[in-house]
Amino acid sequence: MAKGTKGEVIIDIINHIPKVKRDLVQEVTLDMAASMNMIVKRCFPKATRVTDRFHVQKLAFEAVQEIRIKHRWEALEEENQNKEPMTFENGHSPKQLLARSRYLLFKSSSKWIPSQIVRSKLLFKEYPNINAAILDL
Repeated sequence: MAKGTKGEVIIDIINHIPKVKRDLVQEVTLDMAASMNMIVKRCFPKATRVTDRFHVQKLAFEAVQEIRIKHRWEALEEENQNKEPMTFENGHSPKQLLARSRYLLFKSSSKWIPSQIVRSKLLFKEYPNINAAILDL
């Protein structure tokens, strides 16, 4: 068995395929691991490297969650400082609105139930940067 990093071992194995055949590969979909990128770059130099959609979406959704959570911490802080928490027309406080919006952000708007539609309108009006982040996905 070849020695070295896992990436080098994989490169050694793939390089047993004749270069002429490897040069026929036009595109390789890969995750965001640096080792995968290196393997494809060295073994399939003529192929276009494409990051798979799942990993890109996962990163984007995590970024939206970070924005939502940041706003939620701010709402918690504000609620702790004020005796009377503000409420929206649906009866939610900012803290509740942000907490209950978690799943609607990752669900197709065509599948929202009426309460989620109301919640989304309030959320996007109050926190336009969340709306902007979703629109950029």
